[in-house]
Amino acid sequence: MDEATFKARTRAFGLRSMKLCDSLPKSRSADVVGRQLLRSSLSVGANYRAACRAKSRKDMIAKLAIVEEECDESVNWLEVIAETEMISKRRLTGLIKEGNEILAMTVASIKTLRARSDAQSVQSKLQNPKSKIE
Repeated sequence: MDEATFKARTRAFGLRSMKLCDSLPKSRSADVVGRQLLRSSLSVGANYRAACRAKSRKDMIAKLAIVEEECDESVNWLEVIAETEMISKRRLTGLIKEGNEILAMTVASIKTLRARSDAQSVQSKLQNPKSKIE
């Protein structure tokens, strides 16, 4: 999936979560859970955009790790909403699925970037085995 498509997908995840939060029942617990979901789900897209502007591979991995955490947190809040029946599980299924897919793609990207960094590090040492700099 290309960068623009994933940016749009992460933004849409946040927007769908916003609409869901607006439809939560009016109660103290729903307000707390809704605020947490709103914060974490909107953070997914914002932090992915930041990762796209990373200064280095290491910086990108760090920013994608934040995307991973926020997306996982969002899925948690969606599951809490489902388990407490604030909104029907049927209505939440698609959004939970989307969150898990975004999470899986983010984890895969982090693993790929780490593998490339490790391979580059090994290659660098082979080119200059006496170098103390890594």
